[in-house]
Order: sequence, then C-alpha cells, then structure tokens
Amino acid sequence: MPGPSLIGLTGGIAAGKSEVLRILGELGAETISTDAIVHDLLGADGCRDRLVDRWGQEVAPGGVVDRGRVAAIVFERPDELAWLESMLHPLVGERVVSWSRALPDDATVAVVEVPLLFEGSLAQMFDATVAVTAADAARRRRAAARGTGELEARSGRQLAQDEKVARATHVVVNDGSLADLEAGLRSLFPELATAGR
Repeated sequence: MPGPSLIGLTGGIAAGKSEVLRILGELGAETISTDAIVHDLLGADGCRDRLVDRWGQEVAPGGVVDRGRVAAIVFERPDELAWLESMLHPLVGERVVSWSRALPDDATVAVVEVPLLFEGSLAQMFDATVAVTAADAARRRRAAARGTGELEARSGRQLAQDEKVARATHVVVNDGSLADLEAGLRSLFPELATAGR
C-alpha cells in the first residue's frame, strides 16, 4: 500500500500557516513543523557544540542555545546564516524523511510546514505544495498582535507572496474568517489526499 500524500505547506510571515496546519490536522492529516524540528535540533548536544565552536560560549549560556542570540548573529551576517542553514537543512530533511516513514499505515495525508519551502531545497521531496496567502494589512496586524515586529524586516529572507503562490500546487487565501478558512481546507483536503497518486 502506498504511503500518504506528502504535502509541503508554506506562506508569508503571519499569513496563517500554523492555523492551516492545525486545521489540516483536525481534518485527519499527520502534521509536523520544520520550525519545531529546528528547535529540537538546536537543543541537541551535537548542534549546540557546533554553534559554540563557531560563535563562542555566549550563544549557549548554561549549555542551552539562546535562539535570540543565534538569530541576532545570522540576521546581521548572511555568511553566518548560510553556514547555519548548511548545517541544519540536511538534518531537517533527514528528520522529515524519518517522520514520514514512521507514519501509521492508514495515513492518507502528511503535511510538513516549511516556512522557507521554495527558498531552500526541500520542495522537491513533496507530492504537492500549499501556499497560504493573506493581504499585507492583515499580516501586519497579526504580526503586531503576536509581537513579532516589522513584517518587512522579517520577510527579507522570504520570497514575495506572489512568487510562493506562483510556485505552489495549491493556494489558500486566508483573508476571511476562521470558518471560511476551515471550509476552504475541508474542500481542498480530498485533493491533497490524492496528490502524487
């Protein structure tokens, strides 16, 4: 029996990726976020030791990686960001493959949230991709409400929403109510289940 359809989920900052991932999980999809994987990896001894070797003990006071300090380093220095990504991306890919292989036999849809799906090298591993998009005004409101700062500054590493939309197999517009979002995803779900078949 073939495994589940493997779906890559992406979108701009504050477009609603996490909400879409949650709803797809409620509809029956197996779900995972690469942000959560990165969080786990940064807590592992091997990654922590490599960060300390490169940037000094101050990035892991008390033996725990300070994600804020890491972010400050890579935000200002593209060469350090490239180094960090070259270390993390293969490990994230391995974790996603291991996760997908361990899914239950009856799983039909497996969704992986990857904020930088099209900017990195993971897109090719998916049967289909979904881009979540929302109006800039709504995204600015959401980003401000959760205290994640200026949208423009944080979006610098990401492709524009239009580019994500152009590359995605499916597009979810998240400009309406939660009920609208749920209804749209319920309609989309059968298509995701047959992706790659």
